[in-house]
Amino acid sequence: MQFTITAVVVSYNREALLQECLDGIAAQTRPVDRVVVVDNASTDHALAVARAHPLIADATPSAAMVVELPRNVGGAGGFCAGMAEALAMMEEHSHDTSDDSPSYHYIWLMDDDTVPTPTALEALLEAVDCCIDANHALPAVLGSKAVWVDGREHLMNKPRERTWIRKGVRHLPDAGTPDEPAYQVRSLSFVSCLINAGAVLHQHKLPRSAYFLWNDDYEFTTALLRHGIGYYVPSSQVVHKTRVFGSSDADPGKRFYNEVRNKLWLLRFSRDNFSAAELVEFLLKTVRRWVLTWMRAKDRALIEDCLRRGWHDGIRTNPMSNADVFRDVPNVAKAITAVEG
Repeated sequence: MQFTITAVVVSYNREALLQECLDGIAAQTRPVDRVVVVDNASTDHALAVARAHPLIADATPSAAMVVELPRNVGGAGGFCAGMAEALAMMEEHSHDTSDDSPSYHYIWLMDDDTVPTPTALEALLEAVDCCIDANHALPAVLGSKAVWVDGREHLMNKPRERTWIRKGVRHLPDAGTPDEPAYQVRSLSFVSCLINAGAVLHQHKLPRSAYFLWNDDYEFTTALLRHGIGYYVPSSQVVHKTRVFGSSDADPGKRFYNEVRNKLWLLRFSRDNFSAAELVEFLLKTVRRWVLTWMRAKDRALIEDCLRRGWHDGIRTNPMSNADVFRDVPNVAKAITAVEG
């Protein structure tokens, strides 16, 4: 089946890694159709790298875009803006072609420290076809296997297998590897995440920019996968070039504030993402994670301070809407409103 793929890359102050990321996208055995690079007000040469890269410089205006933001809105805001602009490009292009079904458009998300291997996209699209054959339905979300620079699997990006399967098959043997079949998941990270445009438009939903960082991908993908189907696809691989190798249980330091605040926001405003049983599971895992974070922390006083401040802001404040976050960026705000209303 033929699909239109728009790659969305969020960039901030990592010009060398951005170059590698874009080179990796350009080297795909199945080329992308469009590219959107979101620059989060970088202070190095990342913006110039994006504009000069052949994916952007040699493309037609309808196939490539660099979104220059006036301030850093974090990964959450960057992906919100990038997805909104990708959907706007899709809508504009559909007026000129007979291909007007959003279900056959996918958005491929990644950070600038993600370098896809040459067959990463091809393997994801093979998984789309396998999902259609097995489930008679398009997947809402697919995710790649992330490895570190030394080849070890990056466990911080590896999702758990879905506990309760409501639709579709649990595994897609033909979409994985002999040792690791693709398996159904309840959430995915934005490190090489393939999102169905039709699923996004159906829910009128984009990532919550107010999260800034942490849990924005979890909140967004759990919403799409509440009733949708998603798989982790180990045959699709990317190199996630984080500074250190670690898991999701690594000491977060001052970022623990975002973990606490955003989890409470998620509980207050996104509980419809979960069934009753899933909500209980979410609460238990959250408590366990916070306790382990405190126990393993090098600076427990810092973690306790982040917990207090995050708890206060998570309970006493509400996340700003995406349109309000981008009120001073009219083009992005317009694209967001077109999706979310």
